[in-house]
Parts: sequence; structure tokens; C-alpha cells
Amino acid sequence: MAPHAGCGGWAWCIGAAGWLYRAGLESILGFQQQDDHLMLEPCIPKPWPHFKIAVENPDAVSQGVVSTVLDGAEISGQRIPLCDYGVTHRVCVTLGSVDNYLNAATEIR
Repeated sequence: MAPHAGCGGWAWCIGAAGWLYRAGLESILGFQQQDDHLMLEPCIPKPWPHFKIAVENPDAVSQGVVSTVLDGAEISGQRIPLCDYGVTHRVCVTLGSVDNYLNAATEIR
């Protein structure tokens, strides 16, 4: 017992750091693994213009995915397939107001 006296606090610190890391990845950055897909649904502070892993926030909102682009092609929904093709993929998630997104899409057509 003597060699381990006072070490109980380390277990709490290590556990808390792990949970904080997970909370940041899942709750703020919005990463969630579902089977063989990665879901991205960020919830960021409104003033953040973006964060890398290419999440764009042109409408200055805190959450609400309106577009997900994988390797230059828009994909339906937010499920990004987790496949190892041996190449680096580019993902861009755009946050915004659904109304603004639909209006912009209508203007392009």
C-alpha cells in the first residue's frame, strides 16, 4: 500500500481528460462514428467563422448542417463513409440556415 499512497488522484485526472477530449470531439466538433460511417454535426460558438476539417459557417450560426461535400461532390445527408482507399479525402461541412441555403440554391439554378 505504501508505494501507491497518494496515487488515486491520477486515475481521476486521466479519466477526466479522456471524457473532456470525447466531449470536445463529439459535442463541439460533432464527430460521431456510426458503424462504417462518420457523422459530422458540429455545434460551435456563433462567432467562429470556421474550424479546420473544413467546417464553414457563412451564416454565423452555431449548428445546423446544410451541406456535406466529400472529395468535391455533395453527398446526401451527413454520413461520410469510412473506407480505407489509401488516399486522403477532403470533407467540407457547411453550417447555416436551411432557408438561406435553399434561397442560394434557387438563385444558382
